[in-house]
Amino acid sequence: MKIGYPCINETLDCSSSRTFRLASYSEERLIQTVEQNLSCLRRILEFNVENDLRFFRLTSGLVPFASHPINTYNWQEHFKLTLRRLGDYIKRHNLRISMHPDQFVVLNSPNPQTVQNSIAELVYQGSILDLMGLDTTAKLQIHGGGAYGDKETALNRFAEVYHTQLPDAVKARLCVENDDRTYSLTDCLVLHELTGMPIIFDNLHHECVNNGEPMREAVMLAAQTWQPERDGILMVDYSAQSPGERKGKHVQSIGEQAFHDFLVETEGIDMDIMLEIKDKEASAHKAVAVAKELGRI
Repeated sequence: MKIGYPCINETLDCSSSRTFRLASYSEERLIQTVEQNLSCLRRILEFNVENDLRFFRLTSGLVPFASHPINTYNWQEHFKLTLRRLGDYIKRHNLRISMHPDQFVVLNSPNPQTVQNSIAELVYQGSILDLMGLDTTAKLQIHGGGAYGDKETALNRFAEVYHTQLPDAVKARLCVENDDRTYSLTDCLVLHELTGMPIIFDNLHHECVNNGEPMREAVMLAAQTWQPERDGILMVDYSAQSPGERKGKHVQSIGEQAFHDFLVETEGIDMDIMLEIKDKEASAHKAVAVAKELGRI
């Protein structure tokens, strides 16, 4: 089991998602910003290795405007060596890596332009993982999208886009996550049947939207969609409900007893856990300690 956190390290004095306004775009600005972002990413990865945090979600913002038409610069060639060195470091230290495009990535949108923009973003993010030389256990994580008043049609539209428009390199990395409003685990299982995509399981989202499956059963159903040789082991997003906030809002800091109970409930199911908790690595340290006490790490 590997445990980690997404995108931002609050201990370090740098960001791997620095950007600038579209109106001030220039190739010089782009190169300078990406250099800073990749330098910070290296520091974050080194911090994670030192602290036994072996799962990390890369920010979508490593390359500003990467999927925007304004960016015609061949940043892939420019940063090829740097990205490969980062990938070598990741592989040498046996880290698990993922990326999670923003909510505007909606493959089942009825709007063709939205779909094309979504595909461009997935191609960009997949190319980061490809340039790092990471195998297909490094995943791209998206949500099912909207229901648009007819969920069955929306599910089929997703599958059609998947099969007819997505490059194979993207399909090899793509996963779908159960969400907290529209697409339950059961809906994601339908998408899995239609596409073969593995399901990233989100425990908090399952508590928000489900079809009555107990937590252990739900995790096992998701785990069965992963092919170990191609996909690695199940990825789980773990969080808890923030008290007094809207349903599905993530807690500020991990509840160690609740996390302990989740690990006990899922004993025997192999998984890597991404903590979607606001204080990032602070909670990840606590979670690793709990997992070590239980012998899961």
